[in-house]
Amino acid sequence: MTRDIYITEVALRDGSHAISHQYTVEQVRKVAKALNDAGVPYIEISHGDGLAGSSLQYGLSRTNEMELIEAAVTVADRSKIAVLLLPGIGTVKELKEAAKLGAKMARIATHVTEADVALQHIHAAKDLGMETVGFLMMAHMAPIEKLVEQAKLMESYGADTVYVVDSAGYLLPDQVAERIRALKQSIGVNVGFHGHNNLSLAMANTLAAIKEGATRIDGSVRCLGAGAGNTQTEVLVAVLDRMGIKTGVDLYKMMDLAEDIIAPILQTPQEITRDSLTLGYAGVYSSFALHAKRAAAKFGIDSRDILIELGKRKVVGGQEDMIVDVAAEIAKSKAISI
Repeated sequence: MTRDIYITEVALRDGSHAISHQYTVEQVRKVAKALNDAGVPYIEISHGDGLAGSSLQYGLSRTNEMELIEAAVTVADRSKIAVLLLPGIGTVKELKEAAKLGAKMARIATHVTEADVALQHIHAAKDLGMETVGFLMMAHMAPIEKLVEQAKLMESYGADTVYVVDSAGYLLPDQVAERIRALKQSIGVNVGFHGHNNLSLAMANTLAAIKEGATRIDGSVRCLGAGAGNTQTEVLVAVLDRMGIKTGVDLYKMMDLAEDIIAPILQTPQEITRDSLTLGYAGVYSSFALHAKRAAAKFGIDSRDILIELGKRKVVGGQEDMIVDVAAEIAKSKAISI
């Protein structure tokens, strides 16, 4: 079937944040099989912070991610398995291991101003025969001209697609449209969009991206993703179907997956809580929510104060160690003021 939009399901990677990286082999196998049977083109699997992300700083995985990748590959005869890699966390070694297990797409993620660190990883992915995506995270933190410059770098390295990534769920629809339009006018490869729902704008932002020409779109079934989750995949499929846009994804099967398989996995319902709302409001990396909540409990302060301060300091993914430092500073300041 010819598709207008190619969806990558990220619940088995981005959703790892929401369940503290506790996926089991059986859960991944069951979800991946259902996604495959529903006709989802790409299924992303790894630690929430990408290959080799399991650590004290980012959160320890219950199961080795390579076991999860292998489990998904064994049940996916229609879908391609994708992995995320953040240079500086994951290395070419892990990428090669994932490819050997059967992963077919590599999504190389960098901060929006640091595309140059992706060169060797994109080259390696191409050498491994993988479809390769450049993933420009925290896209709200750079002027459009800088975003275009970085997208051109990723294209020059060999990326087949370049994504605008709204990691904080901070962007408004017109801001997404501006960024996608600029990329469509400036690069010759596919353009994608990855949104978060912290301001309840993931769907609106995704539709704005599609209107401007984005053809690669991320979604998370039942909103299972960091913060308030991502664009909800089964809802996206329904909306695009009503718009006459082809995805090749079976809507009923996605509904059943969301209700019968994903809902029981969720530790709490994916909704816009005060913490996830603060993430979007302050422009803070969505995976910081649980870390900030734990730090707030440890120091007896409000997690929102931590998140707002992190936003002021323009902290980005990879600086999770700053969360405890900021919490300690806030607690000390409050103690002095008393």
